[in-house]
This record gives sequence, structure tokens and C-alpha cells, in this order.
Amino acid sequence: MSKKYTIQKTPFVVPTNDGKLIEEHFGNATDGNSQISIAHMIAPPGWSEPFQTPEFDEYTYIINGKKQFNIEGELVTLVAGESIKIDKNTRVQYSNPFDVECEYLAICLPAFSIDLVNREES
Repeated sequence: MSKKYTIQKTPFVVPTNDGKLIEEHFGNATDGNSQISIAHMIAPPGWSEPFQTPEFDEYTYIINGKKQFNIEGELVTLVAGESIKIDKNTRVQYSNPFDVECEYLAICLPAFSIDLVNREES
């Protein structure tokens, strides 16, 4: 009888050069699932990435610290225990301009793909 569940003990650690930890538990890089990606992330103080206009909905849940979102020119800050859904095709920039790291979960529908993120040149 085949199992009806999957336990992830070795997430794919996405290589970065900005100090951010990205551990994809399920998604394109880990198990080839293009429908959803679930990642645990830690953004160091002072971290930011370029604006992007993803072709996927992105849900973020803050575990510790706080994170700033520039959503089409509106600055939104979330703290531990808060969450947000950003609709696909929305121009957004993610950052942690604060003095403490931010730990959070990100869920993308469909799954995160570098081909769907549409990052702008920095």
C-alpha cells in the first residue's frame, strides 16, 4: 500500500548571495510540484530585493520579526502573527529594513518559478 502523505525532512536550500535563507519544503525545486510552493525564509536585517510582478498569488505569514512590503507604492509592515495575500500580477518589493531578522513562511500558487517572478533590474 502506498503512503498518502509526504514528510519533508530535507528541504531544498535555494542558493542566495544576499544573506537570505530560503528553504523550499514543497515546490518546483524540491519535488517538481508546479501547483504550490511552501518555503521557510529568514531575511537578515537590511535585506531587500528588487521590485517584481509575479504571475502567482503569494501568501506570507510572519513567524518572528517584521517585514516590509511596497505594494504598488503603498508601504505595508507586518509583524509576528500577521499574514498577507498579494494577488498575482501585482508589483511588489519585499524588504527587511529593520534591525532584527524576519522569519516567515511563503506560499505561492502556482509554485514559485524564476520564470514567473518577473524581477526588475536593480
